[in-house]
Amino acid sequence: MSVIIKEEDFIQSIADGIQFISYYHPVDYIRHLARAYEREESPAARDAMAQILTNSRMCAEGKRPLCQDTGIVNVFLKIGMDVRFDTRRSLQELCDEGVRRGYTNPDNPLRASVLDDPLFTRKNTRDNTPCILHVDLVPGDKVDVQIASKGGGSENKSKFVMLNPSDSLVDWVLKTVPTMGAGWCPPGMLGIGVGGTAEKAMLMAKQSLMEDIDMYELLARGPQNKLEELRIELYEKVNALGIGAQGLGGLTTVLDIKIKTFPTHAASKPVAMIPNCAATRHAHFELDGSGPARLEPPSLSEWPEVHWAPDYNKSRQVDLNTLTKEEVASWKPGQTLLLSGKMLTGRDAAHKRIQDMLAKGEKLPVDFTNRVIYYVGPVDPVRDEVVGPAGPTTATRMDKFTDMMLEKTGLISMIGKSERGPVAIEAIKKHGSAYLMAVGGAAYLVSKAIRDAKVLAFEDLGMEAIYEFDVKDMPVTVAVDAQGTSVHTTGPKEWQARIGKIPVAVEG
Repeated sequence: MSVIIKEEDFIQSIADGIQFISYYHPVDYIRHLARAYEREESPAARDAMAQILTNSRMCAEGKRPLCQDTGIVNVFLKIGMDVRFDTRRSLQELCDEGVRRGYTNPDNPLRASVLDDPLFTRKNTRDNTPCILHVDLVPGDKVDVQIASKGGGSENKSKFVMLNPSDSLVDWVLKTVPTMGAGWCPPGMLGIGVGGTAEKAMLMAKQSLMEDIDMYELLARGPQNKLEELRIELYEKVNALGIGAQGLGGLTTVLDIKIKTFPTHAASKPVAMIPNCAATRHAHFELDGSGPARLEPPSLSEWPEVHWAPDYNKSRQVDLNTLTKEEVASWKPGQTLLLSGKMLTGRDAAHKRIQDMLAKGEKLPVDFTNRVIYYVGPVDPVRDEVVGPAGPTTATRMDKFTDMMLEKTGLISMIGKSERGPVAIEAIKKHGSAYLMAVGGAAYLVSKAIRDAKVLAFEDLGMEAIYEFDVKDMPVTVAVDAQGTSVHTTGPKEWQARIGKIPVAVEG
């Protein structure tokens, strides 16, 4: 006898699941991050983790997104062959309707980040559809559903290689992870797929990220097979790179390593690696025809008693309204600042439009003289908010525009997440500017520092418009100073050297 899944039950389950994962971290992530925080010895990494943990609790209590990048939705369905859907829509249409409802929920609207026509118009679909759907038909009378919201910062760091059968997976991972920078917002996890074909390896890497983080338990009981031995080896060696939270240098870069394998051609060894960021978001539920899924919220007791707050004794207070190039030049690498006053925002699309306007000799709609720009695409506000979660986006995407902005607009500093590349660092040094890093994965916490927000230009770009934010004590770290020194280079080098002197693996 067939089990009937009603159209409305399926759609509502997807929509509810998307809302759920937007503000609840999986409990396994919280537990592992709390342990990593407790044993962290790097002050910069520890502060970043404190912000992430504080942000996570705030989002669970306030039911607002963990990250301003609310991701592109991945749906994995295992459909029992005794199941029948009471609908005339395709599975893709059902899932997309769930996504649409989930992202446009008036109580917690999520940022629309999906663009149609990736090559030319790149026009925002406004409701984050379509999702990426994978379907397996399996024996049984239930529908197994896994959903994940994958942010662009981590997805963009996905790697694939066709190794020779005799090549070392460990060597490739250890060579590749440092090239990924910190745009994927560590500490997170790495999913690795080995075997099959190119697309199968990538799919396995993505699917492995849906599994519970269990490295603490694995280390406690010890490995029981070669795959678990390999996971532990990679976990210890990747952390020994010293990259650390947000790439600032520290003991923990990954909380877990997951590996899935599949038979492959004798001549092949396809390997895919996909990171999951500090805003790890996924849920798993089952539909059996009895109604929509019910997801159980985690208890707030699962969160550690970590409550980040501005430290006026350790951090320098900066008034953005009176900021000068001379003051910017006085900032030191790794120094923590608390910013107050008015800043501008802008990211990829705004920078491209500014470049085009300058090339045509057109007057810019905004004066950037002695201003600071924040690379951000915020979530829309609800209730009494002036802006929704507004964490930083990956700064390297703006590297090619940096020299132009510093030379032609009067801009004197920039804020984003992760490292800057050599082109941007050279421009920063040339113009005596500085780059400041905000913590990726602390978007709701950062938004609480924003007291006013208004769109000044390019309103048609949606979340990529140029805003003016009025902030109070917004926390940032000097990541590249006016001399071109980058803490994303010096920090990991220092901690890699320190870890190399620790005789045994650092574990909780």
